[in-house]
Amino acid sequence: MAISKFLDPKNDFAFRRIFGSVNNKDILIHFLNDMLGLTGVDQIEDVSFLSPIQDPDIASQKQSIVDVLCTDSAGTQLIIEMQVVKTTGFEKRAQYYAAKAYSSQAHKGDQYQDLKGVIFIAIADFILFPNKLAYKSDHVTFDKITYEHDLKDFSFTFIELPKFNKTKEDQLSNIVEKWIYFFKYADETSEEDLQKIIGSDVIIGRAYDVLNQYNWSKEERFAYDQTKKHIDDYLSSIQQGKIEGKIEGIKIGEEKGRKEGREKGRIEGKIEVAKTMLANNIDVNTIVKCTGLSISEIEELSGNL
Repeated sequence: MAISKFLDPKNDFAFRRIFGSVNNKDILIHFLNDMLGLTGVDQIEDVSFLSPIQDPDIASQKQSIVDVLCTDSAGTQLIIEMQVVKTTGFEKRAQYYAAKAYSSQAHKGDQYQDLKGVIFIAIADFILFPNKLAYKSDHVTFDKITYEHDLKDFSFTFIELPKFNKTKEDQLSNIVEKWIYFFKYADETSEEDLQKIIGSDVIIGRAYDVLNQYNWSKEERFAYDQTKKHIDDYLSSIQQGKIEGKIEGIKIGEEKGRKEGREKGRIEGKIEVAKTMLANNIDVNTIVKCTGLSISEIEELSGNL
């Protein structure tokens, strides 16, 4: 396979360059409308970027930093997160981020009815919900009995890339699939394939153009490579930890086996001593004292002689 000129959009630096830049705001707006299925009067027309650091005091401790945080014209806050490394409790982290964005709107003297909704979108390069077949799932709050959507301020959309099984550009049938294909295969896409992918969806072409490594400065490429190295090193350390854990488990198992073997040998030795003593008509109480076997065990041995 020929080397693609496009970089990997799953890289945090590349992701923010595409979706977190004022210069590429139109790409973000199209992406949001496409992923959320917003059309007509419901479409997002404009966004304003907010600081991705949700809580500076704990950012270093809890990674309270999102990839992209913005607000639309109606005041709804939108969080877009690219997650490559599988982490325990990611769905809880998503809710934490959304809650932080929601509560950050409350200031002294404000009215609760003025609080605006929060939409969280995550692109995960791992399986998040193993019991779901769909690669894209949308989560909102419904009444458990009537299924009425009364609580409307929180919405979560998760995209699980491994579940997307289309591998050819001519298999793509809608704009959502083109976006998913973009995240999964952009760094393997040729110029010829790109023309088939774009079709009438010019904005997809814009997203690929941002990933064209020949449009990047030396400093930007260095930042991209450093981000990639950081993730690669982290994944490598996890893999090494698993290997070391397996080795330690084998050692523990072997030691346990040796202990069990020694114990079995001791018991068998006691039985042989008891049999010899029984054959020489030594009384049971003496055999108990010498071997540590119980009277019933010795009587059972006696019956088998």
